[in-house]
Amino acid sequence: MGAEPTIDIEELYKDLHRNPELSFAEHRTADIVAGHLAALGYTVTSGVGRTGVVGVLENGDGPTVLLRADMDGLPVEEATGLDYASTARGTDPDGTDVPVMHACGHDVHVSCLIGAAERLATDRAGWSGTVVALFQPAEEFAAGARAMIDDGLYERFPKPDIVLGQHVGPAPAGVLGAHPGPAFAATDDVTIRLIGQGGHGSRPETSIDPILMASATVMRMQGIVSREIAGSDTAVVTVGTLHAGSKTNIIPPDALLGINVRSYEPEIRERVLTAIERIARAEAAASGAHEEPEITHSNGFAALLNDPDATERTMAAFRSHFGDERVTDPGAVTGSEDVGELATAAGVPIVYWILGGADAHAYAAAAAAGRIEQDIPSNHSPHFAPVIRPTLATGIDALVVAAHTWLGVPALDA
Repeated sequence: MGAEPTIDIEELYKDLHRNPELSFAEHRTADIVAGHLAALGYTVTSGVGRTGVVGVLENGDGPTVLLRADMDGLPVEEATGLDYASTARGTDPDGTDVPVMHACGHDVHVSCLIGAAERLATDRAGWSGTVVALFQPAEEFAAGARAMIDDGLYERFPKPDIVLGQHVGPAPAGVLGAHPGPAFAATDDVTIRLIGQGGHGSRPETSIDPILMASATVMRMQGIVSREIAGSDTAVVTVGTLHAGSKTNIIPPDALLGINVRSYEPEIRERVLTAIERIARAEAAASGAHEEPEITHSNGFAALLNDPDATERTMAAFRSHFGDERVTDPGAVTGSEDVGELATAAGVPIVYWILGGADAHAYAAAAAAGRIEQDIPSNHSPHFAPVIRPTLATGIDALVVAAHTWLGVPALDA
């Protein structure tokens, strides 16, 4: 078979971290991924779902395992102070020039999957079946998985028997964990345009103030979770953007709210979304608005449901390999992930786990002081910086162990 190339995963990670790309603009990243996979002997297809990459490695009869990593960065200006920190910039969908950072750790995901792909390619005697290494674009837009599916993912490539993957987070590096059942929340974006009547700031009686209307709407929405959702249920409502006006003495004609919702149960999801619309319309009416608000729903997908039996089987393999003390159940995460769509579309189980990336000593000190939330930067923070060791090595091992758990065992020679 010949000597296989050896990839310096730490240098790959630093390069990816230094050069992040926004959703559906992951061209450089995709080229790097495709080049490594091809050198390892995978059959590689680029441009799947716009910028996605799929590598297929067939190794005899057996199950098909899909290993997934997402590739996109975020419009965040990095403040980690790392010598490989990003200074990159990009253009967002609105045409605005923005800073770009791997503030959610997708550079970790890509690096670990490349490392696992190399290990699986160089040790084909230890397994049989087919490995599909899938590098997905635009997870941050909640659109990349769907784009790859719509581009014929399961018509063009082997359909998996299971989907496996991981997400780095602010848990101690070296620790892994998965929660069976609803593991990551459903997400929905709601945009509301509240339509008032503009006027001069000195004569508010001639106007219908959309900023006051928006303020009342934001405050009222804070009561959805606290007063309309049972304490035993979970939901999050965040007003992430509010845009209105251009000058202090001008009452603008409208205000725009951007809202994000997280939930686990379909009925709670529907209750929250219905309440948001009800409140927006009611506050518009209370303000005497002449027009109904314009309400748009987007970027929505269901909760990620880890298959309980598959999760236990995979976590048992992790416990055997890493030791009980390094494998946990992190509980349900209110963050969201569209990787579940890859499993749903194929009609197969998914196991998606958390990969710790925080410095273990710093985490222990923060935990002892009761300051984890304050002292340990989390995903999407400009200070988010997973430690390289042992995060990358653990992530590679986890993917390989999980893959071996589901791939076939080669038949012994007679």
